[in-house]
Amino acid sequence: MAYDYEKSIRPGKLPHIWCPGCGHGIVLKGLIRAMDTCELDRDKTAVVSGIGCASRLPGYLDACTLHTAHGRAAAFATGIKMAKPEMTVLCVGGDGDGTAIGGNHFIHACRRNINMTYVIMNNYIYGMTGGQFSPCTPTGMKASTTPYGNPDPIFDISKLAIGAGATYVARTTAFHATQIDKLIAEGIKHKGMAVIEVLDDCPTSYGRRNKFRSVVEMMKRLKDIAVPVTAAAKMTDEQLEGKVLTGVLFKEERPEYTEQYAQLIQRVQGA
Repeated sequence: MAYDYEKSIRPGKLPHIWCPGCGHGIVLKGLIRAMDTCELDRDKTAVVSGIGCASRLPGYLDACTLHTAHGRAAAFATGIKMAKPEMTVLCVGGDGDGTAIGGNHFIHACRRNINMTYVIMNNYIYGMTGGQFSPCTPTGMKASTTPYGNPDPIFDISKLAIGAGATYVARTTAFHATQIDKLIAEGIKHKGMAVIEVLDDCPTSYGRRNKFRSVVEMMKRLKDIAVPVTAAAKMTDEQLEGKVLTGVLFKEERPEYTEQYAQLIQRVQGA
């Protein structure tokens, strides 16, 4: 029997704005399945985003959603969690919104280990605002602001999240659709900052400019570069050259921020 996505979509919101071949719709469906797997009460679930193609996602969901300023998703999500720690807080957005304009908020949400789940759709570019290069545009690849090729080294979002202090970090791709909901659901159940990076090539601003012939070719590339962490453990550095690890990359238990803050308030009030 087909999965009933319609019950989780706000009436009158479809069709969505994403280009044909964009993986954001795949991520939306994965997020819905994860929310159902975790049996989340939609009235007690906040889904927060900033600005960009990926950040339009909450507008389609029947939940408590908040579309905020560019790069400020993690800051608003932190505010919600601090004010209403009983709520499940999810953050969604793209690589530009999350790690460039919102990079400072992102690393400090990770540092605090605040109990939220951040799904970052890494499509290698600023898709909505003009096709500018982002911190995740591969070196040498073209964007509207790097017409001769990007000279910058890239951010590794997952490594950045681990280094900043997130206690659950996972990565997958839009090709591996059935893995998306499993990793998000595990992130939701984890107590602490969970970051799930989804590699999700932009077929329009990135793909066309870099001469990918079709969405199928871009999806095949994602399939070919992805290596599960279990398989990577048995591979040499040479075999892993140009590959990207997928699955749960890091997980540990550490005190969660809102609980620590509540304990601090109790101590002060009891003093």
